[in-house]
Amino acid sequence: MRSYSPDFTPPWKKSKPVPEVPADHDMVVEEVSTGFCGAVIRTEKTAEGPTVTLEDRFGKHRVFPMVPAGFLHEGEPVTLVRPSAGAAAPRPTRTASGSVAVARARARVARAGRIYVEGRHDAELVERVWGDDLRVEGVVVEYLEGIDDLPSVVAGFGPGPDARLGVLVDHLVPGSKESRIAAQVTDANVLVVGHPYIDVWEAVKPSSVGIPAWPSVPRGQDWKTGVCRALGWPENTGAAWQHILGRVRSYKDLQPELLGRVEELIDFVTAPED
Repeated sequence: MRSYSPDFTPPWKKSKPVPEVPADHDMVVEEVSTGFCGAVIRTEKTAEGPTVTLEDRFGKHRVFPMVPAGFLHEGEPVTLVRPSAGAAAPRPTRTASGSVAVARARARVARAGRIYVEGRHDAELVERVWGDDLRVEGVVVEYLEGIDDLPSVVAGFGPGPDARLGVLVDHLVPGSKESRIAAQVTDANVLVVGHPYIDVWEAVKPSSVGIPAWPSVPRGQDWKTGVCRALGWPENTGAAWQHILGRVRSYKDLQPELLGRVEELIDFVTAPED
């Protein structure tokens, strides 16, 4: 005697089982109810249940509950689950500057070319975001205490086609003292660029630092000290800078006016000889 299943649903109408997929770091998924698409940043265990944080291509973060069939992965419904505790830590696929990370890359022998930046804080910020890229390219960054003697500094460096020099200057805006000094450098193997900010602190997005905006400091006051006073911080500019620098994790924490200029300098000093 034949036995028959009590389920008379046609096969083509039966729903497929939704697979459980570990929410691995950098995996791109879409949340079904909102259409929000982004890469997995982290997962957390909460009292209400596990959650996943996604980051979209604009850097916006959203937190979602990891409900059954709550996401699409490669166009198919999935149930995200937290990765196992023994899973290997994800290897970064991007550097802090957003470039593709080169696995097990060794630092290249330093080029003859250099990038000079005005100020120690500027140099530390460039290292924080572009350090991995610069080591792969063999580019050394040095800081200048000021640019008043920039023409003689350039002459002392001795730039040439095989030893290009890039210079990053603060507050390089039309009519400024900095713009007049930069105009004196005419060597084709030297590129002087700058951002519009009085100090590189301002090149860090206020939202990354946890403030609504960088305060306006009256003329005649030391800008960094004035910022500390306006924000109610202790008037210790070194400690304030370490706090600011500690909030910078990638290029997303910086203003585009600085990002573009640093990328321009790196391209200039690493360009092949004509």
